[in-house]
Amino acid sequence: MSTARAVEGPTPLAASYARTFGTEGRAWIAALPALAADLLERWELKRDGEAGAGEASLVLPVLREDGTRAVLKLQMPRQETTAALIGLRRWNGEGMVRLLDHDPESSAMLLERLDGARTLTSIEDDDVAMTVLARLQARLVRVPAPRELRTLGDIATEMLQRVPHAVTALADPADRQLLRGWASAVAELVSEPGDRMLHWDLHYDNVLAAEREPWLAIDPEPLAGDPGFDLWPALDSRWDDVVAKGDPSRVVRRRFDLLTEVLGLDRARATGWTLGRLLQNSLWDIDDGVTTLAPSSIAIAQSLLNRS
Repeated sequence: MSTARAVEGPTPLAASYARTFGTEGRAWIAALPALAADLLERWELKRDGEAGAGEASLVLPVLREDGTRAVLKLQMPRQETTAALIGLRRWNGEGMVRLLDHDPESSAMLLERLDGARTLTSIEDDDVAMTVLARLQARLVRVPAPRELRTLGDIATEMLQRVPHAVTALADPADRQLLRGWASAVAELVSEPGDRMLHWDLHYDNVLAAEREPWLAIDPEPLAGDPGFDLWPALDSRWDDVVAKGDPSRVVRRRFDLLTEVLGLDRARATGWTLGRLLQNSLWDIDDGVTTLAPSSIAIAQSLLNRS
């Protein structure tokens, strides 16, 4: 398959960039084949498998000149990709996919190749999967965040400023009360936002099987803050399966216990910052025109606040 053919047609990547970035996004997609070809030649890479595309990037399996298996990851330069590069350099492969090379102009990354077909979702025993994730997360948050990253303090302050207007967009008075409660929890913690480097999106599908280690994290969106703010993606992992088993509160509490124990977190503080993450998600939903709180967010909040 040619590089050009890999990005033709109505791929999720093209649709996502058109929806999110409009004309700029469509222009970037149009230039993508030429960019990929240039980087393949410049870094002396040989295509080695089918391209993969999601909503944010194109990933090309490649071989380096010395035969090393790698992936070329292409995404439009923006704040998130800059933060990812900062995090990948700072973690330097410790619990995280290793950055082999990058192109500052295009934000393209050359990464070690992991097993994209095997994520933590493949582990049926939820305790086993969550323990793997928690141990990786504990390693990641041991690293102090560099000053270049966005801070949870700034993000939390901005969220609190938006709450009064956001509340008016919710149709159900019960949802309004919940949103105010989550904001109150953040207000109690905002003066101590933490200084660890957070992944910000560590869920089961962002942990892949590897050769260098059994499992490694991918796709970080680094942020400086309290590790408690980083638990929600794990709590929400494989949510449809959690609901199907009929007792989501039990699963959420079990996951929360595993995470806080392995990471050594204060449970009350971790609960408060998890409510802050639910607040953030809800504010994003409201920006998109949603007028109700997500059922999963309500379920997670109730599970943590109504512990027996």
